[in-house]
Amino acid sequence: MASDQERIRERIKALLKKPGNGNCADCGVPEPEWASYTLGVFVCHSCSGLHRNIAQISKVKSLLLDPWSSSELEFLDSVGNIAAKAKYEQIVPAFYYRPTSKDYVLLLDQWIRAKYERKEFMSVERQEPYSAGYREGCLWKRGRDNGQYMSRKFILTEREGVLKYFNKHDAREPKAIMKINTVNATFQAAKIGVPNGLQITYLKDNSTRNIFVYHEDGKEMVDWFNAIRAARYHYLQVAFPGATNSELLPKLTRNYIKEGYMEKTGPKWRPILNANRD
Repeated sequence: MASDQERIRERIKALLKKPGNGNCADCGVPEPEWASYTLGVFVCHSCSGLHRNIAQISKVKSLLLDPWSSSELEFLDSVGNIAAKAKYEQIVPAFYYRPTSKDYVLLLDQWIRAKYERKEFMSVERQEPYSAGYREGCLWKRGRDNGQYMSRKFILTEREGVLKYFNKHDAREPKAIMKINTVNATFQAAKIGVPNGLQITYLKDNSTRNIFVYHEDGKEMVDWFNAIRAARYHYLQVAFPGATNSELLPKLTRNYIKEGYMEKTGPKWRPILNANRD
């Protein structure tokens, strides 16, 4: 006769085979080995660590190593990943970046907090920081010459179609104006050397320019990132009427597959032949 633990293990296996439970509820990787017994979702090992950051909301245990009670399994069975997504991801804006396991951990952490802690996708009003079409605040910007970070005021205005920053908080004229149609933002903390580091690329006089910014508050940086995506999304909707989301979303922000330096040869030297005429 099977022991209680064996029956529990079989029950867990059956739960994982239910539609939606075979992938992490947050990043989508297959075969999750952890679960939140307060939220009723199955998650991967990496996301389970991020759930511990909101322990007042989500309490996780290993499906393989920790003991489970019948009541906990009943709750998991009554919720599951599909029902949880229907509840916590009711109205995720199309432009909002949905991170995967390969993304910078800050994006995953804030995605999890936005869903379960702040419940941003259950109420449109809670999405104002990145969906209002206008955002103003201070970010730490790296100086071009000395590499030091200084606080600079940034303004993103969808109506004007620009992102601009000011060298002084009370300055009337911006130091730089970046048109939304050329702006790209990507998290590059390792490259920049600071937590939450964001690389913003844009075109000026047909040349590519970069600025590097960060903020101590991870939510602040992710809100800026999604605000840029929102502005680009609405610009592209106007520029390409009739285009589908599947066509527009890959154009909002792009990560660099590979970045670095390569040696390039100069133009080949060719002798000039002079022909003498008689």
